[in-house]
Amino acid sequence: MKTRDFSYTLPEALIAQTPLKNRTDSKLLLLNKNTGHYQHEQFHNLHHYLKKDDVLVLNDTEVLPARLIGLKEDTGAEIEVLLLSEKTENTWECLVKKSRKVKVGTVIDFGEGKLKMECVAVKAEGLRDFKLHYEGILYEVLDTLGEMPLPPYIHERLEEKDRYQTVYSKHKGSAAAPTAGLHFTKDYLNQIEAMGVEILYVTLHVGLGTFRPLKVEDVTNHKMHEEYYSVSGTTAKRINQAKKDNRRIIAVGTTSLRTLESAATQKGMVEAGSGLSDLFVYPGFSFNIIDGLITNFHLPESTLLMLVSAIAGKQNILNAYQEAIKAEYRFFSFGDAMFITDQF
Repeated sequence: MKTRDFSYTLPEALIAQTPLKNRTDSKLLLLNKNTGHYQHEQFHNLHHYLKKDDVLVLNDTEVLPARLIGLKEDTGAEIEVLLLSEKTENTWECLVKKSRKVKVGTVIDFGEGKLKMECVAVKAEGLRDFKLHYEGILYEVLDTLGEMPLPPYIHERLEEKDRYQTVYSKHKGSAAAPTAGLHFTKDYLNQIEAMGVEILYVTLHVGLGTFRPLKVEDVTNHKMHEEYYSVSGTTAKRINQAKKDNRRIIAVGTTSLRTLESAATQKGMVEAGSGLSDLFVYPGFSFNIIDGLITNFHLPESTLLMLVSAIAGKQNILNAYQEAIKAEYRFFSFGDAMFITDQF
């Protein structure tokens, strides 16, 4: 299985640069995972394709303003750092632009001393570990100094930070948004819940594992970067009961899916707890928990495109993507949505 097998050509004009004024106004492409049949809809009509007793599982992670631009203390050179995950207290793994300039012992100053970061470990592919020095509460410091870590294909400035945040975000820790959830409003979630759909939450802090590009020719040689996830006892219990009752489990976003499948037991149940997931889902993967997925449209040759291909089949996905391109859907983080299911 080759990385190039998951390629497609996307007109640059279809890469969404800004969020829509109203979250639920996105287009929605319905895709039957078994037949490849597709249908065009609007996201605010999603509830027509959900059933009483379905279970929607959402990722309640909160995106940190984790993009920082500082100056090297010794030379004054500008350095951009993206905080990925806290390894030990006040020591963070980060992705660094111009990383060759950052060696062990390098100190970067942000905000004229409000935050200083000392490199304590050099890793491959632009990764570094930094010891953070600051006064007060780190998240408050980041709110002052940091920017939302928008993907590199977004060139427009984000006017409202909360538009790169789901309305149900709760646990701080992500370096990118779980973008499928950006389409929901609180009112729409309440409407769906009032139908009898059960809404549950898991947490996966989105890091390098989700958006790191593949640099291997053979898909099976790719190694996912670890990301922290957590499933509460209540959520696990309710999902397991739903499985016993033959109710549909629908993940909202690839991160929710990866959390559920990472926490799955061999008996097809979800185990409560937390840990680090390096689960790589690609065609041939056997799903234990999920029955459907609400997701955005993903980059060519990405692990996320491989994940949706594992659910619906590569050719069905690529056909649906061509239809979306023809219909001028908006792609990627601020783009439109797809509901992969077996019933509509």
